[in-house]
Amino acid sequence: MPMLRRVKETFKKEEKQKEANQKNRQKSIKEQEQEQRDSALKIALGNENKGFAMLQKMGYKSGQPLGKSGEGIIEPIPLNMNKGRSGLGHEEVKKRKVEENLENYKRKLHMQKQVEKQATNLFKMRMKTKQEELQVKRDLEKSQKACQQLDMQKGFELPREAWFWLRPSGEKDDVEKQEEEEEEEEDDLSASDKLQTLTAYLRDKYLYCIWCGTAYEEVGLLSHFPPNLTTWYMKVWDHLIMEKLTDRMQLRMNPAKSSDFYEKWFPFLDFLSKENLLVTRLPYYEIVNPEI
Repeated sequence: MPMLRRVKETFKKEEKQKEANQKNRQKSIKEQEQEQRDSALKIALGNENKGFAMLQKMGYKSGQPLGKSGEGIIEPIPLNMNKGRSGLGHEEVKKRKVEENLENYKRKLHMQKQVEKQATNLFKMRMKTKQEELQVKRDLEKSQKACQQLDMQKGFELPREAWFWLRPSGEKDDVEKQEEEEEEEEDDLSASDKLQTLTAYLRDKYLYCIWCGTAYEEVGLLSHFPPNLTTWYMKVWDHLIMEKLTDRMQLRMNPAKSSDFYEKWFPFLDFLSKENLLVTRLPYYEIVNPEI
């Protein structure tokens, strides 16, 4: 406790010494002028002022707002002293240049963001196109394998077109490489065109769908699957069927919810029927009849 008391007393002595030094310090000429100016501006004008006396003759009263409507200013316009050495209007020009530079910076920043956004979009488009091209190549290889297998089962020794089958793997001599390069130069079909032609050949010749991985017995069964049906769509369909079967099992446990079952599934089945998308994996009567 004595130690704490001595610290407090020392702190108070230092504060008093600072205040005494501040009072005894000789103020500069600028500080004295500023104090005199502030004290003079705080004093209101009296009747001895000719300008104020003229305002009173015109009907003005002290403390009354200016203007006929009485919505004008009450306090006088403040006096802004130029403390720097620059000429009149220099600060305004300097301020305007700073604002212009700020606007130019914001404009450049906005343009830079737009350029970066466009570059990002172009990159995404290139990546998407690249992924689509890779998917087309994978589907084309799958179609070539299926075509080669089905043609060989039918006894064909050569493909209908040179690119209908996969090229044999292994080392090739210079003559074979040169022949393949010449064939590629003569072949103007893109991978997408080849895929479309080959899938049409498989569907017409063998009733085979590469996306289903199935050779159908009838054209009517194959027509249920559009040519552009992807593996992803088949997975979605399988998920819906599993959900349907789960709901059907729950319906057997609780027959009172039959209205909920029909309300949920009949619009979906009606849409599939109209769009000719009913899949033959699960017969239609098994889908629509929850009692089976």
